[in-house]
Amino acid sequence: MKLFRIFSTSSARIFAQSVDKLLNTVDTALILFKEGVRSYLYNDMDSFSKTLSAMATAETEAGVLRRDIENMLYSRGSLIRYRGDIMRLLERYDHILSILSNDLIQFEIESPNVPSELKKEFVKLAELATLAAETTIPGTKAYFSEPEHVSEAIHRVYLYDKQAVKLSQSIKRTVFHDMGQLKLSEKFHLRYFALHIEDLSTSAVKVAEQLSVMAIKRSL
Repeated sequence: MKLFRIFSTSSARIFAQSVDKLLNTVDTALILFKEGVRSYLYNDMDSFSKTLSAMATAETEAGVLRRDIENMLYSRGSLIRYRGDIMRLLERYDHILSILSNDLIQFEIESPNVPSELKKEFVKLAELATLAAETTIPGTKAYFSEPEHVSEAIHRVYLYDKQAVKLSQSIKRTVFHDMGQLKLSEKFHLRYFALHIEDLSTSAVKVAEQLSVMAIKRSL
């Protein structure tokens, strides 16, 4: 089975390879995000610093690839049919990358004090949110090669998002109801970070929604 087989010309195959590289870069960034959150929470600041640097590199690489893809979309008439949908999909992945990078930077800048009893919950929240975003990648590849499998990936994105939202709410409820020793400002700080990790899974849902629209169009 050939990836992106809806494109048959050599120029379209080059375009497909660039999209595939972008998706792989997003996947790398998601792995880095999980590692970065864990490193910060368990005070491995050397590893956290290296992850920040690697994330910046991944974000730069993704930016270059996106510009290349956009140039191909606007310069090759054979791709005009897919231009609008693919551009919107790229924008949603760009937003995911921004969340990954910005969240780690905010950990570094604001240095939230996460109580030991919540560290496992924050790690799990990052894992669930990341899973939601990771699942969009095979869903996107399926759109180009086997669109009938897009709905399966979309279903899993919604499942992971639901679990992430549930855990985020549980963390916030624990912080505000069961941690009287914390200052109100500390509680707001922890809520802020739980919410922003949760935003990653919400952004994954936006990708899933766009893929669903694209898959429907392909079936018409």
